[in-house]
Amino acid sequence: MHTLVIGLGSMGYGAALSCHRAGLQTSGIDVNLEARDAFAADGGRAIDDINAAGTVDCALIFVINADQAEQVIFESGLLSTLSPHAVIVNCVTLAPSRATAIAERVAHAGFGYIDAPVSGGAAKARAGRMSIMASGHPDHFDHVKPVFDAISEHVFRLGDAPGAGSQMKLINQLLAGVHIAAAAEALNLAAGLKMDLHEVLEVISHCAGSSWMFENRGPHIADGDYTPLSNVNIFVKDLGIVTEEAQQSGIVTPLSETALALYRDAVRQGLGGEDDSAVAKVLAARSGVTLPGVAS
Repeated sequence: MHTLVIGLGSMGYGAALSCHRAGLQTSGIDVNLEARDAFAADGGRAIDDINAAGTVDCALIFVINADQAEQVIFESGLLSTLSPHAVIVNCVTLAPSRATAIAERVAHAGFGYIDAPVSGGAAKARAGRMSIMASGHPDHFDHVKPVFDAISEHVFRLGDAPGAGSQMKLINQLLAGVHIAAAAEALNLAAGLKMDLHEVLEVISHCAGSSWMFENRGPHIADGDYTPLSNVNIFVKDLGIVTEEAQQSGIVTPLSETALALYRDAVRQGLGGEDDSAVAKVLAARSGVTLPGVAS
């Protein structure tokens, strides 16, 4: 089973490393030289051209958006590297309609496709403990089982139809984006009240108001460390997909729209490349609050 991981960002790197550790023949590619060098330093096979991959049995796609996914799948030469029974596993967050369209094109080319967005964060990705929300033909799941065993703790099989995995990811991203914004608002309020942010994290993490995002992103705000694991730009994209899909279905998403406006404001202020918790800086500036590590 030769697995090619395309996109060595925080999640893709963890997937590639997990496949390599599991003993799968694994190649990794990214436009970022530092990411390729890091994968090579960890013992993986890093390549700078898809045509150098050799014959690929499973391609894991971890690029940023639907446009990049389509470019990688259909314009990069990937299809010419695939073995006859190869399966493309698309882990990108994208609109369900785009997932369906991509799946149809891949099937027309004669290959398998699994709509498989992921969740869990960089630490779980490196530990091979991601959650995968996946839909596709059972034969394709059987084919990629060694890969899924290597990279995931939970594989949620959501039926045969492409797009079902992406629908579930929309729900996850709605909650994740709103929870990050809520965590930022709560800690901004705490800072404005001159509370110890680390104490707030300790207490609330054991109370009903906590969330995974509060516990994961809150320390970034309390430490004043906005080194990106998942950046603001990603949630502009993901919550944009959420609100667009909701609007097309006539469904109201007021919390998502409010959170999206906050992320977009952060981008306008030059924070798009920072950790998504940097939306706290926007709230602090509006409130006249000084956060740790942020100049007043």
